[in-house]
Amino acid sequence: MKRVILCCALAVLLLGSFAALSAQQPPASPPTAQPEPTEKKPTTSYTLPPDKYEKAVAYSRARYQLYFIGFAYSLLVFWLVLRLKLPARYRDWAERVSRVRFAQAAVYLPPLALTLALLTLPGDIYGQWLLLKYEQSVQSWGSWLGDWAKAQLIAILVSIFLVWILYAAIRRSPRRWWFYFWLAALPVIVLLVFLSPLVIDPLFFQFEPLEKTRPGLVVEIEKVVQRGGLTIPRERMFEMKASEKLKSVNAYVTGFGASKRVVVWDTTLEKMTPGQGLFVFGHEMGHYVLGHLYKGIAFIAALLLLFLFLGYRSLHWALGRWGDAWGIRGVDDWASLPVLMLFLAVFSFLFSPIGNSFARYQEHQADVYGLEVTHGIVPESNQAAAEAFQVLGEINLADPNPHPLIRIWLYSHPPLDDRIRFAHSYDPWSKGEPTQFVK
Repeated sequence: MKRVILCCALAVLLLGSFAALSAQQPPASPPTAQPEPTEKKPTTSYTLPPDKYEKAVAYSRARYQLYFIGFAYSLLVFWLVLRLKLPARYRDWAERVSRVRFAQAAVYLPPLALTLALLTLPGDIYGQWLLLKYEQSVQSWGSWLGDWAKAQLIAILVSIFLVWILYAAIRRSPRRWWFYFWLAALPVIVLLVFLSPLVIDPLFFQFEPLEKTRPGLVVEIEKVVQRGGLTIPRERMFEMKASEKLKSVNAYVTGFGASKRVVVWDTTLEKMTPGQGLFVFGHEMGHYVLGHLYKGIAFIAALLLLFLFLGYRSLHWALGRWGDAWGIRGVDDWASLPVLMLFLAVFSFLFSPIGNSFARYQEHQADVYGLEVTHGIVPESNQAAAEAFQVLGEINLADPNPHPLIRIWLYSHPPLDDRIRFAHSYDPWSKGEPTQFVK
């Protein structure tokens, strides 16, 4: 959900921004094979057999490289588009079509967005190829391309409205537009978060009532929900057919108010035991109960305000230096949009460690909540949680030994080994200590 909020807030302006990329120091040598244990031992750390270890390391390296190289490539794309004066040409076309500002935005945005999207499509294709190669996806290329097209269409429709507001603010207040646009964008972000489970998510996945597909699980989920002090009717519990496209596992609470609902992926139900699945659900419920949705919106809103202010200062500087060469008449010119997008992409990249540090803190809180809310409901709940993380790592090919710089820059969750060790050791009940969230 945090990623959805961030995309709504920033990618609306960063229409063509892509997946990005990085390098990592060589990992430690893979562990030697161990004989099969005669008894099942407690999961106390994240371990992989040698063949899967090497596969996880290779997959992780490829994703890191894709992130950093992709970011550099995105800057090159912005420079090329501006150097060829494509934004100025699209602006001239829009102004010839109509003198109405909203109509101009509706004419200007689609070709600009599609140009950026098509130029960055090779990186998106490579990312999907990696998922298929390392067995993280089962989605056909035709289905993937259809989802890509739908995502572009949604981004364009939302962006037309927001960019129209942006340039209206620039024209009315050349010195304060960054603040007034920020105020106007906030309710749009909230609205998108509300509508996402109702309108956007069903465009990409199929949902069925959980009571229809897994009535027994609904009873167990209700125990966790009630212990957490929530009220979620059965008609708002759904199973998502993730297996049609993905192999990963998940469960989550999404939306708010009338759109609030519980979603469990069918892959989770197939690959995890009920106890493990309930911990995953308890973790996701922790995000909701602890107000992470609203705190995340507030955090991203603060970053967006900072980015817009920095964009305001940077935009004036860049146009003063290269505006004529790019065919841009001024800040209030439609053609200046890619320049602002470029700077927002740079700021988002540079502030990634801060955003991910905040996310890791929330994820750790959710881990604590999940352990506490399932204690006494799930037998050996700590072990079930540790096993759930191990299953997640094995299925998702999580990096067994990420470099510290990679953790800081890219990890929105604590490394799995840290999470497993914490899940195994967290036991305030036997120590007579107070729990943090669930009494």
